[in-house]
Amino acid sequence: MRHYENLVIVKPTLTAEEIQSIIAGVEEIITSNGGEIAARDAMGMRKLAYPINKNERGYFHVVYYTVAPSAISEIERRFRINEELLRFVTIKYDTNREVKAWNQQVEKANKAASTPAKEEAAPAEAAAAE
Repeated sequence: MRHYENLVIVKPTLTAEEIQSIIAGVEEIITSNGGEIAARDAMGMRKLAYPINKNERGYFHVVYYTVAPSAISEIERRFRINEELLRFVTIKYDTNREVKAWNQQVEKANKAASTPAKEEAAPAEAAAAE
């Protein structure tokens, strides 16, 4: 099992529910090919450096996962035929140094994902205490 990172950019013209279903589909493609998702980083809507198919913005989402190298070609093939994805990039972490950096990115993404939940819970607890 090797360590990988995928950045996908989803069309901005979709509704929030449609974007979430596309992201769920992307993650399902990874898991159906034997991948184990370690972390997710929803970067949100951002301005693109240059227009892609007349789109100035895109929804960015990063997935960190481990999978057998033979599954990458199928994962990328299924990304290519998905018309809702503007772009995607797959990054392989190979050397020990790169794997260490991947682990740090996973920790950072997991920490960022858990922080907003704690911040939302704190005001609710304060309101309940009053």
